[in-house]
Amino acid sequence: MRLLLVEDEPAAAQMLAKGLREHGYAVDLAADGDEGLEKIFTNQYDLIILDLILPRKDGFAVCRELRSMGSSVPVFMLTARDEVEDRIAGLNFGADDYLTKPYEYREVLARIHALLRRGPLPYLDVIEVGDLRLELKSRAVVRAGRRIELTAKEYAILEYLARRQGQVVNREDLSEHAWDENYDVFSNVIEVYMRRLRKKIDAGQTVKLIRTRRGEGYMLTAGGGDA
Repeated sequence: MRLLLVEDEPAAAQMLAKGLREHGYAVDLAADGDEGLEKIFTNQYDLIILDLILPRKDGFAVCRELRSMGSSVPVFMLTARDEVEDRIAGLNFGADDYLTKPYEYREVLARIHALLRRGPLPYLDVIEVGDLRLELKSRAVVRAGRRIELTAKEYAILEYLARRQGQVVNREDLSEHAWDENYDVFSNVIEVYMRRLRKKIDAGQTVKLIRTRRGEGYMLTAGGGDA
């Protein structure tokens, strides 16, 4: 899942982004409101974390402009402004959630998880594909009763494929949701990660869950399909 964090304090932004990346999220950063809007209208994000006190254009203006353009991407306001009037204004401008600083990191993760559950793609607590089970809160992956250890990026890819199970996901779509803006479109990094996932998920299994549709993309399914 790809997130945008709009935060003008570099230390705070880097600390939160590091924690989110360790939990499998791809995170882009913007240091002011104008840069945030530019990235929002350039890239596809699953959720936006938005500070209110920003240079050039504050969080209220960013959220208002975002909603006026018809975007329904979830917006999570994370700010030091703790007045009731600010919380009401944030929600009225189109924010989906509002949390004041200082915050408990576990609460931030829980709120992100809850917001993503409301998104256009299914975000359940558990996803099962054949004998493969993903427990989204704990990020546990089990196949046929055997726990599988994945890196954060491997898990992010597998989760996105699982949420789109039975559908072909092309490279562009996968890169948009599992990588940040530093992704190199000319690299073979997706193919490298897919080979790693095949070894961990499908090695020694009669039924192969990760399928390749040549010239189209990848699919996670317990049904038939290309190898």
